[in-house]
Amino acid sequence: MSISEVMTREVRVASPEDTLQNVAGVMEDEDFGSLPVAENDRLVGMLTDRDIAIRAVARGLRPQDSKVREIMSMDVQYVYIDDSVQDVARIMGDLHVRRLPVLDRERRLVGIVSLGDLARSKPTSAGDALQSIADAPSD
Repeated sequence: MSISEVMTREVRVASPEDTLQNVAGVMEDEDFGSLPVAENDRLVGMLTDRDIAIRAVARGLRPQDSKVREIMSMDVQYVYIDDSVQDVARIMGDLHVRRLPVLDRERRLVGIVSLGDLARSKPTSAGDALQSIADAPSD
């Protein structure tokens, strides 16, 4: 089974030019812990609530004036739409992450996959990935 069969296709994204305050509001309203950052359907980064709380605050950035581009992670891990559910579960476990952006082979953002998506499709894969994440040393 490929990840295209279980991923979430409707993905809320942030723009690199959005303010941190705006994106934090979206994250709060929609209960997201992270958002892909995209320009013209191309993944350019990821922004997490931790990025906002740690990177922005530590640098003394003003959320109403600072842009996502200033603190987003640009080294983004992702999977491809035709990757198997088992491979994606293994990758998530190896990387100790709970969600990954999904790209097509032209490297366009087409979805996002979470542990919840995996659990609905193949509970053992999600369980294995979750166990790897839980066993990871904390930052």
